[in-house]
Amino acid sequence: VQLQASGGGLVQVGGSLRLSCAASGRTFSTYVLGWFRQAPGKEREYVAAISRTGGNTFYADSVKGRFTISRDNAKNMVYLLLNSLKPEDTAVYYCAASASAWSVRAYDYHYWGQGTLVTVSS
Repeated sequence: VQLQASGGGLVQVGGSLRLSCAASGRTFSTYVLGWFRQAPGKEREYVAAISRTGGNTFYADSVKGRFTISRDNAKNMVYLLLNSLKPEDTAVYYCAASASAWSVRAYDYHYWGQGTLVTVSS
């Protein structure tokens, strides 16, 4: 599966953005999908994940209650809604797909999009 993320941009503290990730391929619904982010000088970190049907979602503690992951299997899309943004949310955000179980580990995800930059200004 090929992934392409979009929707990043510059936003003020407290603002919102919706990231989108378009996927190619007929087997989209067979993948667990996740969002990761990488800030300058830092390692890539897990943000959120969603099960194959969308019935279960999982979040890092740092974004719980502020971010919402969702997917539309009919459209081969996964989304990440970012609310109440903070300067520390500034990073390149990546969507990823895993053919195995849900995981917070980047190396468990087999396919990656190119990333979209989110900058939160104070």
